Parts: sequence; structure tokens; C-alpha cells
Amino acid sequence: MEAVAASTAEADSAAAGRALAEQIQSTLGSAPDAVIVFAAPDYDHGELLRALDGGCSPDLIVGASSAGEFTNDTLGVGLASALAISAPNARFSLGVGKDLKRDAAAAARSIVNGFAGPSDDSFSYRSALVLTDALAGYADALADELTVATAGEYQFFGGGAGDNATFKRTTVFNGTEVLTDAAVALEILSHKPLGVGVSHGWEPASDPFRVTEAEGLTLISLNGLPAAEAFEEHAAAKGEKLDRASPIPFFLQNILGIDTGSGYRLRVPLAINDDGSVHCAAEIPVGSVVSIMKSSNRSAAEAAERATDAAMAAIGESSPKAALFFDCVATRLRCGDHFASEVAAVTNRIGDAAMVGCNTHGQIARAEGQFEGFHNCTAVVCVFPD
Repeated sequence: MEAVAASTAEADSAAAGRALAEQIQSTLGSAPDAVIVFAAPDYDHGELLRALDGGCSPDLIVGASSAGEFTNDTLGVGLASALAISAPNARFSLGVGKDLKRDAAAAARSIVNGFAGPSDDSFSYRSALVLTDALAGYADALADELTVATAGEYQFFGGGAGDNATFKRTTVFNGTEVLTDAAVALEILSHKPLGVGVSHGWEPASDPFRVTEAEGLTLISLNGLPAAEAFEEHAAAKGEKLDRASPIPFFLQNILGIDTGSGYRLRVPLAINDDGSVHCAAEIPVGSVVSIMKSSNRSAAEAAERATDAAMAAIGESSPKAALFFDCVATRLRCGDHFASEVAAVTNRIGDAAMVGCNTHGQIARAEGQFEGFHNCTAVVCVFPD
């Protein structure tokens, strides 16, 4: 396997695509089997992808808009990055699911229809990178339905497309096609296992609450009272103030954790509605038990370390050749410059392997021995073996 991490700060979309292609070509010297692209929302993504395709002629292109981009030696906002892979001993296929809002199960089945694995038993390991339009919602349902559609034989990793937390338009890439209300997946069939690690650095900071009413992305009540009141009481107990008109500074430090019995699945609150309900980045099931959570810059970096260590352990004695790293845009905004420590925690552990990643609006992970499902503020690392 050969892999190269490419990045560019070129503001012009076509120039950015050409710059990525030139870096890929200069290292690989031939057309890659697959290119995974993350590009800031200000780009004309179609123009960038067409220039990339014309410059290095990959068999497959998959990717998403992003909310912060990084490689082994670059970290910033407003960039375009790509991981190009040539792996003669692996097989790549691309699945696409549209109309996610209307029917997540049908979108999952459509994705799996594009996979080669169900009819090709010559590979021992089956994985897929999944990228979804975060604003379409139903990412949790999509992850569940993909597991059903593949009979639990695949591990999944990835995340929700980003737009620097403006929450206006997020897109995924199928070749040179730019899609909304859709999800894409790069199937990877291999003779060696890909390693997937998942971890977050949050712990409960409040008593538990029962979710008594919720609808879609709106958390309506906790313990029978408007959800905003729980956050206001928590703020008062900490000697802080929660501004209902501008709650993001408080919410970035005080997210919600759903108690799964074996850990906490995180959800980021985004806004407080006039009726005291809270708009969240992902669904929270009615009847679930939640707590307000706390974290620190150090615990975020330690979470990235744990996720990387788990991914490295999963590839056994193989050497890492490439890696993908996802964490939430909320983590970047909360940590500020300290987010560089989290990226360094990954790169320090994978050595010379080519690493590309981005900040997403939510993270996806389903792998044996890992905390599964759709997450917020969680580090997800996938390591490709040599």
C-alpha cells in the first residue's frame, strides 16, 4: 500500500484541486485507487473536485465539506486536504444514499448496493468510511441501518460534513458530484484489518436527568421541565451565567452525555428556543438518561491518544501506512489553539504514516470493542496497515 497526504491553502477552487493533484502525482507517480477529500465550505466544491480528477485521474473520489482541516504537518481552517491511496491488495467501491431525510433505511440500502463485499468473499476484512450531510440529520439511524444492511459484517468510521459551525449547508462528494441530503461510503475490502479507535475526554458534571420529551433535533424537556432550565440551574451552581440569546460559549463547555450503561454518547446543544427547548446537533432519544458533561484541553488530547492506541492495537503487528482522524468542530472551537495538541497526539503515535483529517459535525464509529454509533465531541481514528 502507498499513501500520500496532500493539503493546500489555495483560495481559488480550481487551483486548489490542481495543487492537491500535483502533490499526489509527485509522490505516487500513478493514478491512485481512491482519494478522500475534505474541503472548507468556502470552496466551489464541484470546481475543486473536477480539477483534482483531471490532475491525477483517481479511480474513486469521496469526501465532504469540512470545518477545519489537518494533515501530518498542516492545521487550519479554510484549507483543502486529501488522502490518496494505492493498494493493489485491497478493493475499493463507492456507495451513495440519497434522500436521507425521507428514508434513512433506504439510503443505507442504496449505499450497500454499491459495495462489492456482499458478492466478493476473497477478502477477510470489510470496512467503510461513511460521510453524511450533517444537516439532513438521521446520522444515528443511518449508522444503525448500515449495520443491518451489511448483517454486521462491516466496521464503519467517519463523520458528518461540516461548514465551520454555521449550520447552513453541508455537502458530501461522490466523484465530482456534490450532494446534499445524502451520505456516501468508501468500501475498503482488505486482507489485513483496518484499526478503528474511539474515545472522548468528557465526564458527568451534573446529576442525571430523564429525557421526558424530544422531537428530532429538539430536546424539549428534562425531568418534565423545559430543557433550558436544567442548563440554567447548572450554570448557577457553577457561578456562571447562561445567556439564552447567545448560549454557544456556555454550551461548548457544557454538553450533554447520554448514559448507555457502558459510557456516555455525547450531544452538543446549539441554541435555546423561545419555549425553553434546546436545539441539539443530533437526536437524543426520549426516555434516555443524560448528564451535563465537563472536559478539559488535556482530557481531549488524552482521548485522541486513547483512540489512536486502540486503532494501532487493532492492526496487530502491521505497521501503519495511513490514517484518518475526525473530531468535532465543537472540540476545535472549545480548545482553540490547544486543538493542535490533539492532532499531535495522533501524529506522534503513527510515525511516518500519511495522516489526513478534519473537524466534522458529528462522528461515526462502529467497530468491534469500540463505543459505537453517532457521536459529538469524540475522537475517531482509523489506521490503514501496510
